[in-house]
Amino acid sequence: MAVSGRKQVDLLGSVAAGSAEDFDHCCEPCLTTGQHIEAHGFCVTCQEYLCKNCHDVHRKTKVLRNHQILQRNDFDKIQTTRKSYNECTEMCQVHKKEIIKFYCPSHHALGCNDCITLGHRTCKVDYIPEKCLGVADGKEFDDVMHKLGEKLKEASEISKKAKGSRSNINDYNKEIIKAITEFRKEINDRLDLMQKDALDNAEKIKSNTNKIIQHVLDTCENMISGIKCLQSSLHASKSNHEHCQLYIDMKRAESTLKSDELHEEKETLMHTNMHFSFQRNSELETFFCKKMIFGEIVDHSRYESTKGTKAVDRLIGKGDINVKTSSDTKECVISGCAVLNTNKLVLADSDNNKVKLISIENRLVQEEKALASRPIDIAVMSQDQFAVTNAIKNHEIGFVMNNRRQKLSMLSAVFKVE
Repeated sequence: MAVSGRKQVDLLGSVAAGSAEDFDHCCEPCLTTGQHIEAHGFCVTCQEYLCKNCHDVHRKTKVLRNHQILQRNDFDKIQTTRKSYNECTEMCQVHKKEIIKFYCPSHHALGCNDCITLGHRTCKVDYIPEKCLGVADGKEFDDVMHKLGEKLKEASEISKKAKGSRSNINDYNKEIIKAITEFRKEINDRLDLMQKDALDNAEKIKSNTNKIIQHVLDTCENMISGIKCLQSSLHASKSNHEHCQLYIDMKRAESTLKSDELHEEKETLMHTNMHFSFQRNSELETFFCKKMIFGEIVDHSRYESTKGTKAVDRLIGKGDINVKTSSDTKECVISGCAVLNTNKLVLADSDNNKVKLISIENRLVQEEKALASRPIDIAVMSQDQFAVTNAIKNHEIGFVMNNRRQKLSMLSAVFKVE
């Protein structure tokens, strides 16, 4: 087992002054829950500052009753009783009686001597009491705190968007219920069953979507709470010159920063930004006695990419998209273009006899399909189909399908126009 820096360093620290509040020392047990409470005493046995409540618990609890406690006016004696700031004190979660003293950079793992012996014998590990020297004033600490701040900001922004999406879903649901109710008043009581089916469907969509959004909110709130706790712990460890604990907290913070959890929830949230409304079944208005559905819930978010939410007062360039591919033999001539959804558009490249699927988000050609002849124009038929007019066979329209794997494929049916 290779260990870097096994030399034991014995330093006596000084009492830290200053905290997030207007007092010199914070209660350290309360800091673990993100609370900044002024210290009332200091337990020599536990090596911790205590607030009034924690101080009273020490006096009342049997296992803590005999601990030596210094009062506030004796804080100047702490420098002779407090342990070295470079001495590790946190106990290992696996080996309960051992202290965390090592960090394995290869596995990003903190551990005690037993952990390193059993699981990292061939690794080059860091000896924390030496490695933590100067960590409070180093660039690594500043980087961790900066990245935690960015992570917190990102989590807060996603949480804000999630709350907005939930509000929109509830508003859409109210509109759906209103439309269903108004439509229901125009027909007789024989439609009770179909009305119930439609309302249940709307409620199901609302419920399922809100469950997804609530999961995003819960994840963001947990992340926000965890980051704030890490920030408090990092500030406290730095303020009290507890370099070992500071190093440990920083490594925990780095693990949080590497987590893809927020990105996954952000992607999930993007797919829940749906706009629904109630669409009447036109046949029911005339043939309400026939057995048919009450109506359907329409997802407008798929088709809203081409609809403006406000009047256009000026044009703003969004950059170019290069639609030329390596298989093109000629310069691209775009003879037709149509929007499929918020992230995709399809175009006709007449000189290369191709239709091309473009990813707007990635700004590149995602898929292309060679045609037997020159395409003239394109018209979207539905979410996954569009029609391509043909220059040579000018009496034919070819229908192309964009399947779930984002591939272009020609349908077997070709309709002739007389």
